[in-house]
Amino acid sequence: MSSPSAIGRSRGRSARAAAALCAAASLAWSAATLAQPPGPPGEQFKVVTVVDGLKNPWSMAWLPNGDMLVTERGGALRIVRGGKLLPDAVAGTPKVRAQGQGGLFDVVLHPKYAQNHYIYLSYAKPNEDGKLGTTAVTRAKFQNDKLSDSKEIFVADAWADTPGHFGARMAFDKDGYLFLSVGDRMEGLRPEGMDPTKLATHHAQLLVNHQGKILRLKDDGTAPPDNPFVGREGAKPEIWSYGHRNPQGLAINPETNELWDTEHGPQGGDEFNNIQKGKNYGWPVIGYGANYTVGTEIHSDRYKAGMEQPVAFWVPSIAICGLAFYEGDKFPNWKGNAFVGGMSAYRQLARLSINGHTLTNREPLLLTQYRIRDVRVGPDGFVYLATDNIYSQPTAILRLEPDKK
Repeated sequence: MSSPSAIGRSRGRSARAAAALCAAASLAWSAATLAQPPGPPGEQFKVVTVVDGLKNPWSMAWLPNGDMLVTERGGALRIVRGGKLLPDAVAGTPKVRAQGQGGLFDVVLHPKYAQNHYIYLSYAKPNEDGKLGTTAVTRAKFQNDKLSDSKEIFVADAWADTPGHFGARMAFDKDGYLFLSVGDRMEGLRPEGMDPTKLATHHAQLLVNHQGKILRLKDDGTAPPDNPFVGREGAKPEIWSYGHRNPQGLAINPETNELWDTEHGPQGGDEFNNIQKGKNYGWPVIGYGANYTVGTEIHSDRYKAGMEQPVAFWVPSIAICGLAFYEGDKFPNWKGNAFVGGMSAYRQLARLSINGHTLTNREPLLLTQYRIRDVRVGPDGFVYLATDNIYSQPTAILRLEPDKK
């Protein structure tokens, strides 16, 4: 049964306290929003537990019958039916390299799921001896709580022995193309910091591989002929954009059909980006982060001609994850807003107001309360959060509902 677990208020007393906390944490604003006007009216909400007992839930998707599919990073695909987590995982999921940040990641439905019953799973794929991993996608039919006709439709050229930065978020646009993020696979990450002489030749800056890229695929995993680098010698035809670090949020704005991402920076430099065809998003040449532990400068600059600026960035990092645009009817004042989660010491649910490609306001909600791995808007118009625990202890799927008290 669903049960209330917390009360929140968007742009209310708790929001003012959150804003003060956020200021104390030196949350950075892009130059365009330093002198922003007061934000739009928010909403009062309560936090309700939908289901508990999940181990590192990573993604959520809804079937037409109301069932929810949830991936667990360890490799399980779970079903939530009628507010209850079914005891048995779905059989037939792909073998995953569940080490470090690796495992089973995103689950999305084909836009024509009602006709073809296809779902898509992204995951960390191991090589034969299990020493290397990369990002891969399997398509399968899901009927009667079972997978069938499974086919691995894409394997990224991003093999590495490192345990993180897989990206692995997926999103279908209104034209039926599948976007997939692939992280930089932690290339260049060293205890003493990244080598400043190798920024321009970092794999995220090169078109010969899939590391640090967002890809655009047909629904069968092949490259569309109008992708920006099709036909360029040495370039991977699947690439849509490049210069990314570890995009773990990917969503289509339903009003514009434009692609957006949320992207992990290191110590500072988490990003919210409008993703455009063929563009370079700068990692690691430009950005707002610093080397881990030593705190030294990574980037050669903050700006560079030919490289895109984020619409918003965070310093220090909130460990940004998940992305959803609100188009439901339960929270009218949130219409058109983007929601992103945070998993660091500055964990939060951030509400972002945008006008075109400009951030006009951001509001931190649920500060320090939950480590939020995924954010989705359900078919019922409520906002759903997949919460995570760094030590793999069981966590919950939560739901924001209006609180009219």
